[in-house]
Amino acid sequence: MAELTDAVDLGAALRSLRRLADLSQRELAERSGVPQATLARIESGRAIDPRFRTVERLVRAAGGKVAVGLPGAAGAVDSANNANNADSADSADSGDSADSGDSAGGSLPAVPHDGLRDAAGRRYPAHLDAWEVREPKDWPGAWWANWYNLPPPLWPLPLPAATYERNRAYRDRRRWAAEVRRTVRLRRVTGGLPATSWRLVAELPGGDLVGELRAHERSPHLLYGDDPSEVREIVLDGVLVAGDYRQLGIGRRLVGLLADEMDRAGIRTAHAIARFGGVDLLLACGYQLESDRPWALRLDRRPAVTVAVAD
Repeated sequence: MAELTDAVDLGAALRSLRRLADLSQRELAERSGVPQATLARIESGRAIDPRFRTVERLVRAAGGKVAVGLPGAAGAVDSANNANNADSADSADSGDSADSGDSAGGSLPAVPHDGLRDAAGRRYPAHLDAWEVREPKDWPGAWWANWYNLPPPLWPLPLPAATYERNRAYRDRRRWAAEVRRTVRLRRVTGGLPATSWRLVAELPGGDLVGELRAHERSPHLLYGDDPSEVREIVLDGVLVAGDYRQLGIGRRLVGLLADEMDRAGIRTAHAIARFGGVDLLLACGYQLESDRPWALRLDRRPAVTVAVAD
């Protein structure tokens, strides 16, 4: 809750509300009936003393509420549940500048990229997701990034300092993926398993299983005749991640947790047989290909057929 005083950064609060509601400046202006130019001046800090009714219309249209009370009471500019997400096309914020503060007041979450500016010194659209461009693959406009390994002097277009994606479906997927990465929890399951069996799982807050790693310990002394009390090794049986949750780093985190658990148990070596994308995953996690790597074999046994004989 942010008290409605001179300390409130109204521009930052409106940008945060727009982001929560997923509305561009144009969309919020259409919903509230306030001209977009007025909204742009308020958000950039150029409208020093906007009318209360104007502010109220903007806040309510963005899904928030305005309350006025005595100090210590509930008077505040507060964020409410996201409501009435816009279905119209996105548009860039035309009037943002670098003059106003960067943080929203009270419980409103600040716009993550509020500190970024374009070449003209303007903020990027608050309702979108802007990010810094460090290499061509960070920029949707770098069509050559995935097909050609071009050195910088041959890049067809200069890279911007930052960029954003207008496509709403892409934006929703990106935010959903960030929330999954933030909330997924990994743990080792120990109950109900043999002492030599290892099971690591990735779960969402509600308990839904989205990833699993299984491994087992083997006894090297069966191969080499070593003292079984001194050497332990792990064989990685497999890593599985649910289809919708792939490419989010869950598999790599499971393999990393296995390495941590091995360190705790004093086990130094792990073996694995992988194919297709699993090879790249393990290589990225520090595994190395072996020169005497065996082929992966499979056996499928058909169920026995029972023939009934009549008496």
